[in-house]
Amino acid sequence: MAHKQRTVMADINMVPFIDITLILLIIFMVMSPLLVQMQLSVDLPRAKAINTTAEDDVIRVEVLKNGTIIVADKKVSAAGLEKELILRMGKANKKTILVQADKEVPIQQVVDVFDVAKKLGAAKLGIGVLSKS
Repeated sequence: MAHKQRTVMADINMVPFIDITLILLIIFMVMSPLLVQMQLSVDLPRAKAINTTAEDDVIRVEVLKNGTIIVADKKVSAAGLEKELILRMGKANKKTILVQADKEVPIQQVVDVFDVAKKLGAAKLGIGVLSKS
């Protein structure tokens, strides 16, 4: 009887390795947005800058978390905001309007104040966070 010689197979089968790698890749692709979303927290910055604009040219508009709007220490409604800003701005268009809002105020309320100020022709618009006092 003839005896066959056995030879050693020198090639490595890469298919299982590639399958495992692709499965791990899919798992990481699915999990990474969830991990980033869980760890992402945004906190508003606190600035301690010196006010370089003259106080006469600045109209302060405060938006409180309960929806109250205060223009230069006077409470106004959202509908009366435009009237009050017209009175405060007068004929000078070089006024700056600084909108200070509480951290919990929806951004849409701040944007509405910006829209009114821009419609009236304010020279500059600024935004700030109300300090806790």
